Amino acid sequence: MAEDVGITMISAAPDAAPPDAGPSVLRDCADAEAYVASVCFKIGPPRLVGVELEWLLHRPSAPTVPPDVDALIAALGRHSPTTLDPSSSALPLPAGSDVSVEPGGQIELASPPLPDLGGLLQSVRADADALHHLLATQGLRPHTRAADPLRAPVRVLDVPRYRAMEQAFDRVGPHGRTAMCSTAAVQVCVDAGERGEVARRWAAVHALGPVLLAAFANSPVLHGRRTGWKSSRWASWQRADPARTAPPPVLDTTTADPAAAWARRVLETPVLCVRRDGVWEVPRGVTFADWVNGALGAPPTTSDLAYHVSTLFPPVRPHGHVEVRYVDAQAGRRWALPVAVLAALLADPAVTDRAREACEPAQGRWTAAARHGLADRTLARAAATVFQLACSQLPAIGAPDWVVADLADMTEQQVLRGLCPADNCADDPADDPDTPEGETS
Repeated sequence: MAEDVGITMISAAPDAAPPDAGPSVLRDCADAEAYVASVCFKIGPPRLVGVELEWLLHRPSAPTVPPDVDALIAALGRHSPTTLDPSSSALPLPAGSDVSVEPGGQIELASPPLPDLGGLLQSVRADADALHHLLATQGLRPHTRAADPLRAPVRVLDVPRYRAMEQAFDRVGPHGRTAMCSTAAVQVCVDAGERGEVARRWAAVHALGPVLLAAFANSPVLHGRRTGWKSSRWASWQRADPARTAPPPVLDTTTADPAAAWARRVLETPVLCVRRDGVWEVPRGVTFADWVNGALGAPPTTSDLAYHVSTLFPPVRPHGHVEVRYVDAQAGRRWALPVAVLAALLADPAVTDRAREACEPAQGRWTAAARHGLADRTLARAAATVFQLACSQLPAIGAPDWVVADLADMTEQQVLRGLCPADNCADDPADDPDTPEGETS
């Protein structure tokens, strides 16, 4: 009910863009669900792959000091995003990748989607090198881990979106600030696929999730201490706001309609913020369906709905294409490996089915993956099959020699060693696969 709604107001910066002037008004939940399903799942041949890379930054001479806005602007120059410098031309890097900055000063590189895996990896490698060279001019270096090992979470980017996120997350607990400001990920972007294959590909990227989360877990230390999690990044995000960040239930591909299920989730998720001209509101406990039904006065528009979708952060998010968001940031050029694994396993439907079948025993083991990594026997067995299958497919999809070699080395030295003696492994059936436990900040 509208009279029960608690709302916090956030002043928008003078340059903050108001909502679009001409979007359609939504007065019916069925229309809103249909809009989400049509916009978030674009149907067509699966041709393109892209990647978004995030890095935490530090100065070796002052590792406990967060990066500051002036240093980032000086380093990035004409590549600075407008959230950092409103007067910037925000030019892409030489090979076409865009640069953005996350709330805690993490740097992000977003590639264009490309049809050629080899071309994508070479282009992103060149742009990553160029970006790190720019940052080095101000003494900034990328961390090798996916969670900040020393600093408390500090938001350095002051824009209405991140102020609203911080207030909304603070109502749940301290973990939202950590997730926003102290973590970094590798996000792989793939096409949703043809109409008859969407459900299978959607199920496959979810089934692979716990296995790849475990294999690439890279954040055991956070805010100056060991947390007991191999992926403290994952644990932080899951505790930030579960309605917004939790994985879906294990999917039944024989009956699942991912577009309809996602649309229902979107409407059932609380609204993080309402963008008003000059002031942004942060309502409490109002779902988007409530908004459609009049809880916030003026009805929402399709622009409001699109923005609401951008405030959900599950491990896999449909965004026209499919964003795979469950992999920790990697050291050096290891960022290329989760991209290559997913591209290899999704390129051929028969290979996709074999990979999903190998992951069935590990379905839903998200918490075990984040806590134990490949010390979990179930995940280690699935990873051994999945990584060997990916290695066998890399030549067929044009992976560069250095990626083939790096993945073979990881498979031999890390993944197959995950098939460890029983006394070194964790396989506790009492683990709750969906609810992280333990301290993460």
